[in-house]
Amino acid sequence: QVQLVESGGGLVQAGGSLRLSCAASGRTGSTYAMGWFRQAPGKEREFVTGMNWNGETTYYEDSVKGRFSISRVNARNTVFLQMNSLKPEDTAVYYCAAGWAVRDPNAYIYWGQGTQVTVSS
Repeated sequence: QVQLVESGGGLVQAGGSLRLSCAASGRTGSTYAMGWFRQAPGKEREFVTGMNWNGETTYYEDSVKGRFSISRVNARNTVFLQMNSLKPEDTAVYYCAAGWAVRDPNAYIYWGQGTQVTVSS
């Protein structure tokens, strides 16, 4: 089992930045793919970004390309999501996840509880 805890969410104005963190514990290992998903009110959960264990492979959903950046520090069992140029449509609960394949959202099997990100216009 892997436990994931997100932090860093909050309220920010449009154009601002936030950095989310996700701390992993339990049977972490460094070979999991790590990703971030989000779910806005009334919408389905959306796969935002993912990274493989060594950082060589990444995925970004089109709407966040060039604005969001995923990174990880395996020695600290931590993954980050740097979000720049935030837009009101980025408002959602953001979830950290761990899984077996970077680009397959169905391969993510461990989930955090989520952290709220609200972008005001």
